[in-house]
Amino acid sequence: MSALKKVLINGILYTGISKYAGVLISLIITAVLSRLLLPEDFGIVAVAMVIITFFSVFSDLGIAPAVIQNKALDENDISNIFSFTVWLAIGISLLFFLCSGAIASFYDSPKLITICRLLSLNLFFNTLDVVPNAMLYKDKKFKFLAQRSVIVQSIVGVVAIVAALGGAGIYSLLINPVISSFIIFIITYRLYPQRFNLKFGFNSLQKILSFSLYQFFFNLINYFSRNLDKLLIGRYMGMGSLGYYEKSYRLMMLPIQNITHVITPVMHPVFSEFQNDIKFLESSYLKIIRLMAFIGFPLSVFLLFTSRELVLLIFGMQWGASVPVFTILALTVGMQIILSTSGSMFQAAGDTRSLFISGLFSATLNVAAILIGIFVFGTLKAVAWGIVVSFSINFFQCYLLMYFVTFKMKINQFFKVLILPLILSIILFLVFYTSSFYIQIDNMIISLLIKTVASCVIWAVFVQATNSYDIISGVKNYLKK
Repeated sequence: MSALKKVLINGILYTGISKYAGVLISLIITAVLSRLLLPEDFGIVAVAMVIITFFSVFSDLGIAPAVIQNKALDENDISNIFSFTVWLAIGISLLFFLCSGAIASFYDSPKLITICRLLSLNLFFNTLDVVPNAMLYKDKKFKFLAQRSVIVQSIVGVVAIVAALGGAGIYSLLINPVISSFIIFIITYRLYPQRFNLKFGFNSLQKILSFSLYQFFFNLINYFSRNLDKLLIGRYMGMGSLGYYEKSYRLMMLPIQNITHVITPVMHPVFSEFQNDIKFLESSYLKIIRLMAFIGFPLSVFLLFTSRELVLLIFGMQWGASVPVFTILALTVGMQIILSTSGSMFQAAGDTRSLFISGLFSATLNVAAILIGIFVFGTLKAVAWGIVVSFSINFFQCYLLMYFVTFKMKINQFFKVLILPLILSIILFLVFYTSSFYIQIDNMIISLLIKTVASCVIWAVFVQATNSYDIISGVKNYLKK
């Protein structure tokens, strides 16, 4: 096994353990809290988290990926950049604290004042952690990152549930973002202690400026692309509607984040070592796209036909209004799983300019779709359909730009690797759609179990029969070990 492949597989393995453990922990916590708190509580906190995410864009400024990408930074440069982030943390968190009153007034929700002020601590510690955390990824310490994530998630999850049971109400939802950011910073800083200088060297910042600026602008427009729907729904359709929408959107993002985020954190640190070998990057990335397509497209069909079971079993019967929205959003899961890996490849190739251009086009289209859904049709389902259309178009524009500008290659091979995954998805769709006319199962647990087993069997048989992946040999080798 080559050194690159070994590092990549180990990174994916440890990141995968962390993410999938995180899925289980998150589902348990969310399932408990969803039964203890009101949809309006989740809606209010969702608004606060969306706004703090906006401030987080300015707290990062594209510094983390720039530190990972630049191999010429010395210890003095790292210390200077860290010193800059300390001042940035103070300024950004203080600004968010002071804006809490205006935010609460805009949404006519007095609770947002205290919530935003408490969340300013999350912003402060996350900004302090930008450089130390980037060093963890740069040094490819994926095992440590996985251990840290699982331990912290478990601790704060238990604390949040205990707080909710103790009557903390909406404030129990703040325990995870506030306490976890503090613990993570302390752990990371102890491993990568940085020297703080009152006067940071601007020369060190200049070394990463050209890369980080385009990354920052991409993060900024991507924020609006991803969060404008929640901001406007909360303002013009009410916190209750936002609560239902937020649950649908979060459930949709759960498989996306916990599949692609197993690979994408590893891709940039590993592939940045080959930033001058574009042909190697493209051929390696095709293998990742092929795998993501075989996972993402069939998963999208599965979620489409299990939307009712998943929403009601995880969140409870009171969340029935989230089912139609999640059903529609499920159509985007396959595309998003593939698309979510594109940013890491733009970064590894050193082409954050094209990443920004692609993000600008995506954001413009997404914003237009959201505005039409809210102000023209005025329903959550219309917003969801708008997102489906915009993601479909953005999927193609992103990869056309990547192949013609970043890779400077023809795109034929990209579409070729998508053919078999799409055929598999069509077969799965036809099986579920046809069986829905003849088989009706009232018990949601049994229904979900049957659909899960059927999906896995169809997927495995197709993949083995088409020689896409040799599952049988893989299982035999695993059992031998």
